[in-house]
Amino acid sequence: MYNFVKRFRKDDTGAVTVDWVVLTAGVVGLAIGAFAAIESNTAILAGGTADTVAAQEAAPTTIPTTP
Repeated sequence: MYNFVKRFRKDDTGAVTVDWVVLTAGVVGLAIGAFAAIESNTAILAGGTADTVAAQEAAPTTIPTTP
């Protein structure tokens, strides 16, 4: 039993996998946070742009002629 515990402590198989899982979770978390920030600000910008465009007067529909 003592040898089993000793070998188990020294065995580092899977440690790299745990590191990659933690790093991947961090990247995914940052991506979700960035997406949320970009999405809300984009919606605000699009609404403001739509309001500005709607407030503009319509351009003339005839082509001006030159004398």
